[in-house]
Parts: sequence; C-alpha cells; structure tokens
Amino acid sequence: MLDIQFIREHADRIQLIAEQKKMNVPIDELLTIDVKRREFIQKIEGFRTKRNQETKQIAVLAKQQLKEEMEKKKTIVRELNQQIKGTESELQEVEQRYKELMNLVPNLVSSDTPVGDSDEDNVVLEHVGEPRSFSFKAQDHMELGLAHDMFDIERGVKVAGTRNYILKNDGLFLHRAVQQLAIDLLHERGFTMMDVPLMANEEVLYSTGFFPTGKDQTYHLEKDNKYLVGTAEVPLVGYYGNEILEMSEPIKLAAVSNCFRREAGSAGRDVRGLYRVHQFAKVEQVIICKNDLALSDQILTEITENAKELMRLLELPYRVVAVCTGDMSQKNYKQYDIETWMPSRGSYGETHSSSNVTDFQARRSNLRYRDEAGALHYCFTLNNTAVATPRILIPLLENHQQEDGSIYIPQALRKYMYGKAEIR
Repeated sequence: MLDIQFIREHADRIQLIAEQKKMNVPIDELLTIDVKRREFIQKIEGFRTKRNQETKQIAVLAKQQLKEEMEKKKTIVRELNQQIKGTESELQEVEQRYKELMNLVPNLVSSDTPVGDSDEDNVVLEHVGEPRSFSFKAQDHMELGLAHDMFDIERGVKVAGTRNYILKNDGLFLHRAVQQLAIDLLHERGFTMMDVPLMANEEVLYSTGFFPTGKDQTYHLEKDNKYLVGTAEVPLVGYYGNEILEMSEPIKLAAVSNCFRREAGSAGRDVRGLYRVHQFAKVEQVIICKNDLALSDQILTEITENAKELMRLLELPYRVVAVCTGDMSQKNYKQYDIETWMPSRGSYGETHSSSNVTDFQARRSNLRYRDEAGALHYCFTLNNTAVATPRILIPLLENHQQEDGSIYIPQALRKYMYGKAEIR
C-alpha cells in the first residue's frame, strides 16, 4: 500500500506503473473518492464540534434553570446527532470503496526494472553452467520417475484430481533432501527457522499484498473463512503484524511449508509432469529491515545469492533474470528470478524468485520501527524462494540422468539420501 498523500502528488506516475504491471487501477476514481472521504470527515468533525458547544451551553442553562432555552439546545443536539449518524453512514460507503481502490494500487518499481509486457521481456543478467548435451536419448522427468518408481501421477489424479501427484521412495527422499539442504544453508546463515500455519485469515492475505489480486489463485475454506497459503511469506510477514520492532539489525526469518495454488487460468499449460501443480513445498526466506533503499538492495542480492548457492550445491545450470514490469506482481518493487535448465522443455524454467517489496507490505501490516530519535517508520520487507519442490526435481532428474538410466545424486544431497550416490 502506498501513502495517499504520495498518490495525490504522483497520480500520473502511479497510473503508468499500474498499466505497466497490467493492472486495471482507476487512479482518477480513487482521487475523487479521496476528496469525498475528506469532505465527509470534515463535515462530521464540524457537526461534532457544534454538538460539543451546544452540550456545554445546556450545562450552563441547566445551572441557570432556563428550561425552555435548554430544551431548544437539546433539540439542536439531537438534530446534530442525526446529522452525524447519517453522514457517518455515507462516509462508511465511501470508505469501503476507498479501501477497495487503495488495495489495488501497485507498488512503485525500481529505476532499473525492465519495462515489458511478459516474461519474454525479462532481461538475462547472468548464466551459470552450460545446458547439458546428451550422447544418448535422454528421458524426461516423468519417464525417469516412473522407471524408478519415484512418483505416481495417475493415482495422484485419482485421489485429488488434475495437477496432483504422489511422491514415493526416492522421489519422496529427494523431495525432502532438497528442503533439508536449504534449511541447513539458511540456518548456517543466521536465519530463524520456523514451521508456520498453512491456513491464514483473510486480513493477513490482504496485509501481505496477496489479496485482492491473487484471490482467484487461493483455496478458500468457506466454513471457517480461512485460506490455504501459496507461500510461507504470508505467515512470516504476518508474524510481526501490528508490532513495533527493534531494527538494529535486519530480522531474518525462514520457513519450510506446504503451499497451495489453484492455478486458475492455466488450463492446458504444463499439464504433463510436476511443473505446475496444486500442492508443493517451499523453503522461503523473509527479511525485515529498516526503511533504506540501499540496504534493501544489498539484502536482495544476499537472499538471491543464497538461492544461487543452493543451485551450485545441486550442480545445476541456471540463469538469473531481472523481471520486467509486465511479469511483476502488484507488491514488488524489484524482482529477480532464477531459471534452471530443463532438458525436456528445451529451455529454462523458473525455480526461484527474489523480491524487494519496500514498505508496501509493512504499511498494510502496520509493521514499524523507531529510529535513533524515536520517530516511527514503516519497515521494508524482502523475500526469496530458497527452493520449491517438486518443481526442482525436474532439472535434478533430467540433468543428472546417466546413459544406463540411473540418476546421479549431487554430493551435497547424499547425506540426506541415506548415502546413495545414484538412484538405480
């Protein structure tokens, strides 16, 4: 959420950013509603001031036992109360629309964010490793997984419908191994590790910037009016909501959790295999820091480096891209994605994402700190997916397959795979 005064002063700039982010945000209507809202508030304050004055006069008249004049004043006070009540009702309607429109306003974007329409306009910043060329007929992750009895898509669909799966045997062990590798890496780098709720209240999804724009992607538990989260970022940022934090050092949080996504609007896309599924697991990094762009840019680099280190340990070729405006979510100020080479796709596929959200989530979450002089400021928040699985299993299996059909296990994963060097 942006400050309304900033929106008033930079309306054209924000309208342009909304268009660049492919968002339909009527900034003109917001400004009109804002004027009405302030007019109603001033009107109510005027009525209340007048009522207080009349009430004081009633007390004076009562002491003087001037009953007739006192009754006239009481009538005026009753009329003022009715005017306040009616105006408050009108204000409530305006406030509701004001809140709806404010929740649609996008965050600003950094000056070095590429302007573009889709992921095709993302800018490649770095290549690490070379896509593997095979001297034999390579198999995709589905063929490899089925050959080694690592997962069962057909029965997953039977149990839970399309885009579901069952991991088993070495498929499960590999799934857990990459998570534990990420947990150990972040623990060594000073993160507080957490196990967090998979359900969240609606207000937390609004306060973290996932609603209203991501509501169609979120599973709703109607009876309890709760939602299944698509990332541990939601409970990690919500953890400190409405608190004033001690900010001498950035707060580094991480969680491993199951995640859920409806994949609304993706019919027919990536229907084979494990790329686009409804349930998955992530190890998520969240850092809360002072309201400082230079510091937050440094932290964005650091959390991206954590994900890059994991890729090095997994011995996988990847690239880092600067995400363009049209591929960026409402809340992000600056974003990098890590895309890993997936032989069966003949291309790189997104496996990690890093974002600087500046104070957008903190304003919604009322997440603040005091500076040295005692003044309150909104924090900055940043996040990164250290690893997401089972998607990461696609490049792991495909890039590490061997000519005899076995699968090489990277050295860093072997202690989590019961010492195995290969899957056979």
